[in-house]
Amino acid sequence: MMMNNRTLKKTTSMGFQNPPQAATYYPTKSPLIEFPTSPQLIFGQEILHFSHPQHPLSRIDLPDLFTCSGCKEFGAGMRFTCQQCEFQLHEFCARAPDALKGHPFHSHHQLSFYSKPVKGGSSKSKCDICSKPIKGFAFRCNACSFQMHPSCAMLSTTFNTPGHVHTLRLLPASNGDLGFVCGECQRKRSGRVYHCTVCDYHLHAVCAKDMINGLHDNGIKGVEKPSMLGTAARLASQVFVEFIGGIIEGLGEGVGQAFAQDIIKGKGTDGTSGTTRRTE
Repeated sequence: MMMNNRTLKKTTSMGFQNPPQAATYYPTKSPLIEFPTSPQLIFGQEILHFSHPQHPLSRIDLPDLFTCSGCKEFGAGMRFTCQQCEFQLHEFCARAPDALKGHPFHSHHQLSFYSKPVKGGSSKSKCDICSKPIKGFAFRCNACSFQMHPSCAMLSTTFNTPGHVHTLRLLPASNGDLGFVCGECQRKRSGRVYHCTVCDYHLHAVCAKDMINGLHDNGIKGVEKPSMLGTAARLASQVFVEFIGGIIEGLGEGVGQAFAQDIIKGKGTDGTSGTTRRTE
């Protein structure tokens, strides 16, 4: 894997032993969920992860943008990375437990960890928190269709952001529609929404995720993967423009060639003879 000249900052040893298989959550003062250590073998500053058993992963801190090989979403800052290839994981994806029990977003059912999305297309693999497609790691309910990204599982029913002085509370799913303008991205979009009970400030859950995955802390904004429909439309538009441009260019070349042939034959642009006429 190609690295820049920045010094890799490795963390201290993480000697976790006998980690829990499922996490039970209780109300705390912290608005963010903290995962327990996932049941992976940990040796000093490196771990062996089931999703990349051929190489160990090192915990490093870099400000660069990366795509997590687990959940397929963007990240920056702290991560677990392979020093021999380009495999990288969010820290919370690397530490994701086998199950979550009593999570505030879905407390009545246990959520199981899955490394692959649901089969059947993007319509069946959409996150119930941020409304973005699930393309990799996810927590899923076996009793119903609820599912969410590991980064969304790091959120809670309350959220504190540096851009707003009041504590935000997550609105019910029925209210998380396109009618709210987010105070962070200044847009309307689908997904759950945080709301300030003191003033009329709203924050998309998908924007709150950027404060979890390291994008906000590293000054990275407005990074989104283009949709398939948008990409197809841009490609079709480009092909059409190139096609029309080719026709125009071809017509231009034909006119130029005809003009040159007329000159060679001794005709002017008005169709008359090209010889010099003397005035009397």
